[in-house]
Amino acid sequence: MPPYGSSTLPTLQAPSRIEQSVSDLLANRRDDLVELAATLVGFDTRASTHGEVGGDEPALQALLADRLRAAGFAVDLFEPRVDDLPASPMFPAGLDLDGRPQLIARAIGRGDGRSLLFNGHVDVVSVEPRSAWATDPFRARVRDGLLVGRGACDMKGGVAAMVLAAEALAELEVPLSGDLLVNTVTDEESTGAGTLACIARGLRADGCLVPEPTSGQVWLGARGALLAEVEVHGRAGHTGLARGDELDGPGVGAIEAMGPVLAAVRQLREEWWRSSALGESPGWIVPTHIVGGEWIVTHPESCRVQLHVTFSAEQADAGCWGGPVRSEIEERIRVAAQADPWLASHPPIVRWSAEVPAATVDAGDPIVSTALASAAALGHDAGIAARTTWLDAASLTRAGTPAIGFGPGDVEAAHSVDESVDIDELVTAAQLLAVTAMRFCGVEGEPARA
Repeated sequence: MPPYGSSTLPTLQAPSRIEQSVSDLLANRRDDLVELAATLVGFDTRASTHGEVGGDEPALQALLADRLRAAGFAVDLFEPRVDDLPASPMFPAGLDLDGRPQLIARAIGRGDGRSLLFNGHVDVVSVEPRSAWATDPFRARVRDGLLVGRGACDMKGGVAAMVLAAEALAELEVPLSGDLLVNTVTDEESTGAGTLACIARGLRADGCLVPEPTSGQVWLGARGALLAEVEVHGRAGHTGLARGDELDGPGVGAIEAMGPVLAAVRQLREEWWRSSALGESPGWIVPTHIVGGEWIVTHPESCRVQLHVTFSAEQADAGCWGGPVRSEIEERIRVAAQADPWLASHPPIVRWSAEVPAATVDAGDPIVSTALASAAALGHDAGIAARTTWLDAASLTRAGTPAIGFGPGDVEAAHSVDESVDIDELVTAAQLLAVTAMRFCGVEGEPARA
């Protein structure tokens, strides 16, 4: 396996005549690409979390369905029923997909070449703190060569690139030997249910590209993720009557009692990061939301903190789930509580909710080598990146479709205020997606490529 973050020196095959024609067409369609990405940003498709749900997913999916039909794709636009999905730790209680359509479009190949899937999600995260945005998050704008707006980077820019790539191949009537599929889904930011619904409907391919913001590098897979809530109880009482030893006083503050828990979590996180045994992409724990207290003159009776936990494949169990990580975190919190005078007799309560598994593709898989070779042919210095987040590629890989992240934008811009993606990267991504499709699926009448 090549080292993370390095070039893999694939065999260089210069672009063929038809590959160059498609790349040139996409370079000339720069304005069209920006317009489509900006249009997608304009749809409010916020994920269904924290009571903040964008209602524009059906309209966005209908727009893409119309474009792909016009390009000659057979389109399946469907609204899944939760009862049709397989049981999974990924789904929280009360999962509801009503009004959340998924799209699968297929162009049938002209021979017996390999099939390739483009997969992308259309949901986005919350825009809060909205007041910090320079302009409306759902009104994209161009600034200094960047497209700015919620989802521009994660990942409506990537979705626009894959749709334009598919349209360019259709417009030039490139005779792909294998099928090309374009799949846009909801719920990646919350549950992963959209892609799992498509898999349950029969979505399969020999390889998949997910144009998440990977800075044009290849992500072989994804770390898994766990969501936890830790609850600590104090003793309500009047804060104005405090004595020297609070444990014998009128009240015990749950917010302060949470301190040993947070310290234990931070220490474990630092140990994971320092441990060379966990490879290049260790797990991470971040407290993301905290609630505590009932009244400003009352010792808080309760405090709850939510944790977002990621874990590497090396930390997972044999099925790539996070059972060992859950146990490690619970034990670390238990030990910290036993050392605290209050928590020893009032132990924290740890609750786990949704989980997504880790998954990875072998560096020698054809989808990896083809993507890297296509990038080299177009003069793009791609390598295999160490840093990854979770993406729907994990679900596809686990279901038998080797899937990699390979797209435009820097993941550090994702979920941020004034989120943005470089427009030059959008064009390059569309070209890379198209050329990889030609090389992976094969082109009738041309010699086999990488």
